Formats: sequence, C-alpha cells, structure tokens
Amino acid sequence: MPEMHFQVRWPDGAVQHCYSPSLVIHDHLAVGIDYPIEEFLTHVRTALTLASERVRAKYGFACTSAAHTLESIETTAAQALSSAEAGTVRVLSMTPPSVAAATSKGRS
Repeated sequence: MPEMHFQVRWPDGAVQHCYSPSLVIHDHLAVGIDYPIEEFLTHVRTALTLASERVRAKYGFACTSAAHTLESIETTAAQALSSAEAGTVRVLSMTPPSVAAATSKGRS
C-alpha cells in the first residue's frame, strides 16, 4: 500500500509534517489551498479515516500511525481555534504528488 507525507502551515506559521498510509489524501486536500481550520479538519478526518480503513481491509487492523497523525492535527487545530486569530491552514506539499500534479510539472 503506497504511503504519503504531507505538510501544512498553521495560522501561526508553524509547519506540521503529516503521514498517511494511503494516497487518499489527494482526494480530499490540494497543495497550495488555504482551508478554514474547521473545513481542513473535516477533510483530513475523512481522508485519514479512509486511509486507516484501507489498512484494516488489507491487514486486518487499523493504522495507528494514521490515528496518531489525526490526533496531532486535532490538537494543533484546537490550539489554533482558541487563539484570537484562527485563520486558515495551507497545504504546502504532498509526497508523492498526485498523478495530475506530477504530469503537469514543467508545462506552461
């Protein structure tokens, strides 16, 4: 099962490195997009839950790394939402890139 890493920047400028056991993140988030925190949480919860369930279907158990990533994101989001300047979360990168992003590199 292919895995991926993605980076996001929180409203305070902190960059968080995240893990998914599946490329399903590409179906729910896009690089270079700013998401209101609550919307970002909705997308990432859905994606990481699906990713974990894909691991369960293949190996018979859920992915604890996906659960840990989600817990870390939710903790950071709660801190950001409690601040005076909640703001948005920007998706900085996804590795590997989506097929569409990978095939469009270098095109004008």
